[in-house]
Amino acid sequence: MFRNNGNLTSQLNRKLELWRNVPSSEMNELGQYPIVETLIKTVWGGIIPQTGQLLSGRAADTTLSRTTHKIKVRYDSSILPSDWFVYGGSRYDILYILDPYLNHERLEIFCEVVV
Repeated sequence: MFRNNGNLTSQLNRKLELWRNVPSSEMNELGQYPIVETLIKTVWGGIIPQTGQLLSGRAADTTLSRTTHKIKVRYDSSILPSDWFVYGGSRYDILYILDPYLNHERLEIFCEVVV
């Protein structure tokens, strides 16, 4: 599915929603601005399941052992580790974000599926 042919556009075949917790613009009855889940934007990306070999032999509950999927998107500095993606009714919590080769071309975002 993902070939190393340098054509990033062909790999970005899914429309993903990027969500974030943000303070509400309306004050509640306690005089506070509650935190609400907000759709930030939609982005094109590719979802790559990680293999069981990546998960085996790691200490329990480490970031790497919790990684279930890798999401590739075009470089976007506004994506935060506290954000999450939604695709097909599944939520993908971001564990960490990698900018391969630091060339600001694409991001590889390692995620954990929340059931």
